[in-house]
Amino acid sequence: MALSFDVLRSRDFRLLLCIRTFGMMALQSQAVIVGWQVYSITRDPFMLGLTGLTEAIPAIICAFFAGHVVDNGRPHRIYLICMAVLVLNSLMLFIMAGGLLGNHDHQNILPWIYGGVFISGLARSFIMPASFSLLPQIVVREKISAAAAWLNSGFQIAAISGPAIAGLIYGGYGVQVAWILPVSFMSMAFMALASISGKPRSYRSREQREAAIQSIKAGWVFIWHNRVLLSVMALDMFAVLFGGAVAMLPAFADQVLHVGSQGLGALRAAPALGSIVTALILALWPLKRIRATMLLCAVTGFGCCMIGFGLSQLFWLSMLFLALGGMFDSISVVMRATIMQLLTPDSMRGRVSAVNSMFIISSNEIGAFESGAAASLLGLVPSVVFGGLCTLVVAISTATLVPKLRRVVVEADKPA
Repeated sequence: MALSFDVLRSRDFRLLLCIRTFGMMALQSQAVIVGWQVYSITRDPFMLGLTGLTEAIPAIICAFFAGHVVDNGRPHRIYLICMAVLVLNSLMLFIMAGGLLGNHDHQNILPWIYGGVFISGLARSFIMPASFSLLPQIVVREKISAAAAWLNSGFQIAAISGPAIAGLIYGGYGVQVAWILPVSFMSMAFMALASISGKPRSYRSREQREAAIQSIKAGWVFIWHNRVLLSVMALDMFAVLFGGAVAMLPAFADQVLHVGSQGLGALRAAPALGSIVTALILALWPLKRIRATMLLCAVTGFGCCMIGFGLSQLFWLSMLFLALGGMFDSISVVMRATIMQLLTPDSMRGRVSAVNSMFIISSNEIGAFESGAAASLLGLVPSVVFGGLCTLVVAISTATLVPKLRRVVVEADKPA
């Protein structure tokens, strides 16, 4: 099978890849800085989880409306506005949370941090459906699988470099210098997005606007009747909701592994290190036939890795389990993104992606809150092990209760 470099010949796709990479480097480095700064101030795992809830609330509330706006507007324009908001937001965090004005009172810094996280969630609720709708205008159907893998590779590069650089700079030069990273990376992403060519910039899925309530209802009806999409979204949501341990990494770095902020950056990068290997393989040899059983196996593997991470007290072993978990997660991400792109018509892309973003945000940000609450109730290590066990239960239950999903096969090179 020939290696799939063809999609990289498109200038607009290369720009989209840069946007994905630089934008996620900004958000990933911001997450490390926020996590370590909040934990340094409060020493409370629950407050770490609260940062996830703060980002999830506006993202979930706005998701319904965001999909409608994207499907009735120009995805590129909406994307550009949201990226501009994130640039200004990261600049605000640099000034206020970085103590640029000489304000080092922790009680005054925390509200600014949580406010910045809230704004980030608000902007990201529109970014996800906008970017999802923009991709098919740049990449043809038969290259969607390869494009999804390349974009996931860019995400994983960001997930490796963003946290690692942020952790090193935070530990070596302090919080004020570290906050420069999100501002710089987000600005580069914004400039790349502004450089996309005219055709994708002017694209809109329909010429006449549809009433908001009618539009949102139509989106939910479409997803509800497409049980494959619904099952894939729900499987990922519940698996990561219970099994994700990323929000607790600052506490693990401090209490269990004793490696400080530099070690935290490495721990944050470990899942991406495993993910990028898998994502590059799937980008070079893209999936032509996707079986849902592979997705169920990937979720099961992810749950086992989280159990291993929770039980480990050795830094290198914890890194290994996180990296293996990242490999399984990468398979899940690429397959889910490809299935969604291939099964969603152009006129529904914004709304389907918006609903999917609700599932993703529920699994990641609310999952972070769940992890913090569980750690407060059960203890740090038991909460992570329990979450991994719950992920295994989710995979087994889905395979048992939705037998149709086990028979699903999606062909990437066949017409929609």
